[in-house]
Amino acid sequence: MSTQAEHQWHALAAEDAAKLLDTSLVHGLTNDEAHARLSRDGRNVITQSRGQPWWLRLLQQLHTPLVYILLVAAVVTLWMGEYTDSIVIAAVLAINAIIGFVQESKAAKAIDALSRALHIEATVRRDGHRRRIDAQELVAGDTVLLEAGDRVPADLRLLDHPGAVRDLHADESPLTGESAPVSKHQGPLAADLSLADRRNMAYASTLITRGTGEGIVVATADATQVGQINTLIASADNLATPLTRTLAQLCNRLLWIILVVAALAFVAGILRGNAPSDMFKAAVAISVGAI
Repeated sequence: MSTQAEHQWHALAAEDAAKLLDTSLVHGLTNDEAHARLSRDGRNVITQSRGQPWWLRLLQQLHTPLVYILLVAAVVTLWMGEYTDSIVIAAVLAINAIIGFVQESKAAKAIDALSRALHIEATVRRDGHRRRIDAQELVAGDTVLLEAGDRVPADLRLLDHPGAVRDLHADESPLTGESAPVSKHQGPLAADLSLADRRNMAYASTLITRGTGEGIVVATADATQVGQINTLIASADNLATPLTRTLAQLCNRLLWIILVVAALAFVAGILRGNAPSDMFKAAVAISVGAI
């Protein structure tokens, strides 16, 4: 059997796709064959990128130049025996880090909850019988039946025989950005069509808004179009946006301004005859207050 991503499925007739996938358009896969393919290809689940450990997310709350200054100030005041000042600075850092960490944790939990909520079932034809199964058990070659309200569970090549597709419309905005549902048609199409123009295909994560249809599973899990997008996102470098670059520049400017003002205050106090330790405390107070 050919692998899931080798063919331009929209350019093939449904019968040819069925032959390549070694399945029957009438009876679908047998239960034994479906279980064998599931063992070989794995479950129909998109691989989730591994999140950062909690301790690393906590440490990242301290990863800014302004916080570095506060850390240095806390250490130096502790070394000077100014325990109250050191404790206050450490408390400010701890509270800031905890708030940021809790906010990020809540966002991560919300995303996990959303992923669990998207758990769906699929209607398939196996051994000639209509069955309702967990969408994670779908394999290439399965025949899936669609109706309005269904979330498409895998990438499908819609069948060509009469009555297989009836007034079928799908909301493909997650993939193509189309604002309105698109109608689906039967029959092979030109090979060089864009994703949005492949009207004889139904793609995983899209929503059936009207009509009914039948299709052969041609790709599951990471081999689906949405799975490939997820893989590209997970492998992409984290690029700074214009906003984050501007904020970083502002942060650096503020850092130098604070250091210069604190240094000038320290030097001015020394020139006026004040004790260096007292002026250092004043410089630290200025830095902490400004930050």
